[in-house]
Amino acid sequence: MKFQVNRDVFSEAVSFAVKLLPQRTTLPILSGVLIQANDDGLVLSSFDYEVSSQTEIQADVEEPGTVLVSGRLLAEIAGRLPNAPVRIATEESRITVSCGSANFTLLSMPVEEYPSIPEIGEQSGVVPAEEFAAAVAQVAVAASRDDVTPVITGVQLEVRENNLGLVATDRYRVAVREIDWDGGTVASEESVTALVPARTLQEVGKTFGHSGTISVSITSRDDRELIAFSADKKTVTSLLIKGNFPPVRRLFPETVDNYAVMNTGELIEATRRVALVLEREAALRFTFSADGLTLEAIGSEQAQAQESIDAILTGDDTVVSLKPQFLLDGLGAVNSEFVRISFTKTENPNKPGPVLITSQTSREQAGADTYRYLLQPNLLLR
Repeated sequence: MKFQVNRDVFSEAVSFAVKLLPQRTTLPILSGVLIQANDDGLVLSSFDYEVSSQTEIQADVEEPGTVLVSGRLLAEIAGRLPNAPVRIATEESRITVSCGSANFTLLSMPVEEYPSIPEIGEQSGVVPAEEFAAAVAQVAVAASRDDVTPVITGVQLEVRENNLGLVATDRYRVAVREIDWDGGTVASEESVTALVPARTLQEVGKTFGHSGTISVSITSRDDRELIAFSADKKTVTSLLIKGNFPPVRRLFPETVDNYAVMNTGELIEATRRVALVLEREAALRFTFSADGLTLEAIGSEQAQAQESIDAILTGDDTVVSLKPQFLLDGLGAVNSEFVRISFTKTENPNKPGPVLITSQTSREQAGADTYRYLLQPNLLLR
């Protein structure tokens, strides 16, 4: 195999191909990137039996061929090459990488032992890339990071006619967002769900966020359920998480009469300041009244803190205890100048229900987006 390729194009392609590979793998061969050179250019692929990445780029191919090489090492080399065309050639089990005055020799890995890259099924639908990336960023923050319960480490995608819902939870909070979905001629009235690992979905959002549209394919073959995202000659596939996602949508109230509206930035800054004196895992007390909002960090002998900010309250005075980081995650995802915090009820009047965080266009007008973030008060965590 022998070819010449633009340095920046090659570096970006290798970086994309290895981005989703695990840092450590029990099978060293799965840390490789597969390079296929043909008359049309190069195809770079990686696959670890769960996630695959594949991209096509242009190159001047003198001799077609296929080679497997350590992915992260090649990515580091490609990212530091001088500004000149990159020439790559293979001879027996060695690969030479030449660029300007820089020369590297790498050992190849046995191609015949590498697993076959998953085949992508028929396109299921198309989503607007920028909106999808924003929705993933808003929702994935609520997914669990505890592998003990794999089913809540993912983001549930729910396809219904012209709508795609994204849902995530870690038991203490739930995030939901709806975006447009174009199912084309294969649109069906039946809902389709896909539970995708949150980390994979976040990388897809970052990678394809400026691609115009993203093609999505959900397929089931040989007892392996798979989802694929494609745009700009790049494709990411992922095995779906098996199991039943908890029915968390039913936790959201249809209407809430008791709520407060405040400036999002002011609330974020006040929460960060007052939380400075908190011990780990402790909660902040939020008191909402006609006079505004008071934040209090109490219970520590070393330090206490208190701050008040403006808030417009509709309904009864309310006191809730919330973990500051969970609140900040929701506030950071709202993407609006003002935020509405709504207070739900429980059967026990002494226990406040979850608080609902939504966007607010102005002090008087609710936001136009469909993002909702439901957070359990700290009292319910015990």
